Amino acid sequence: MSFSDSDPLLLLSDYTLRAHNTFGFDARARWFCRIESPDQCIAALHDRRVAGLPHLVLGGGSNVVLTRDFDGIVLLVALAGKRFVREDDAAWYVEAAAGENWHAFVAWTLANGFPGLENLALIPGTVGAAPIQNIGAYGLEMAERFHSLRALELTSGQTVELDAAQCQFGYRDSFFKREGRDRFAITSVTFRLPKAWAPRAGYADVARALEAGAGETTPQAIFDAVVAVRRAKLPDPATLGNAGSFFKNPVVDAAAFEALRAREPQIVSYPQADGRVKLAAGWLIDQCGWKGRAMGAAAVHERQALVLVNRGGATGAQVLALAQAIQHDVRERFGVELEPEPVVV
Repeated sequence: MSFSDSDPLLLLSDYTLRAHNTFGFDARARWFCRIESPDQCIAALHDRRVAGLPHLVLGGGSNVVLTRDFDGIVLLVALAGKRFVREDDAAWYVEAAAGENWHAFVAWTLANGFPGLENLALIPGTVGAAPIQNIGAYGLEMAERFHSLRALELTSGQTVELDAAQCQFGYRDSFFKREGRDRFAITSVTFRLPKAWAPRAGYADVARALEAGAGETTPQAIFDAVVAVRRAKLPDPATLGNAGSFFKNPVVDAAAFEALRAREPQIVSYPQADGRVKLAAGWLIDQCGWKGRAMGAAAVHERQALVLVNRGGATGAQVLALAQAIQHDVRERFGVELEPEPVVV
């Protein structure tokens, strides 16, 4: 992997971000710069035209709600490259630049004989965004395959390398969503893919898709099954603006869950290793009657209540108002607080 440090710096003014967020909101940036090398990033931040202005780092824009124009500089991370790093007796190590498309990277690992990420197929966004959100799906979180990352500290211009402990991964959470927010631009991520591969095929939807296929349980078969399930259940952002699952699945303690189950015997739940219980946010939203409902051009998807969509012309503020109405109803009925997954700007 190599990054060129000699590319000219191009700052664009009054730039629409419609193509750089999967909701398709027509928010505008006062300044915009496509970043193809770490040095470009530092040069952009030190340009006299943006002195003193706030900055926003964007990748694929698949986990952001732009509620307004951004009166600062937007840095679009477009660093490219992926490579096999090394191996030991237990694992292969592969690295990808932050601007690489996540799904394409997962497909590349399988094509090169490095399984382990197949359950995370078709998750929108870039490699650099994956650690920020600690993306997860169908029984696997990215943190389980993470080794380390490199990032630019934007104030000092220094490159830092962080391991899993330093990234403080949690459920759809990391250091970069909390104390590290707006401080760093991730430039590359290295993954540790165990040689002792074992399938993660316990989710009913994935198991059914595997049965409908060739009946094999190989990394490629799981990849194909996950892709089929996601395409059947989730709208394509290219045709219907959305950011995937909008809310985290809430986790409650055992006592709160038993009280809920006494009132709602059909509640969908998943026991956790620490004794707490994860609830299905989509089920809670559906029970409150929100699936398929709209507030103007902002709506809840008719097949998946976790997904909020832009039917055309909605603003980020309108989607946020819809989310808050859903949160209110779930809180009133179940006494449970739903937390949004996307970052609100």
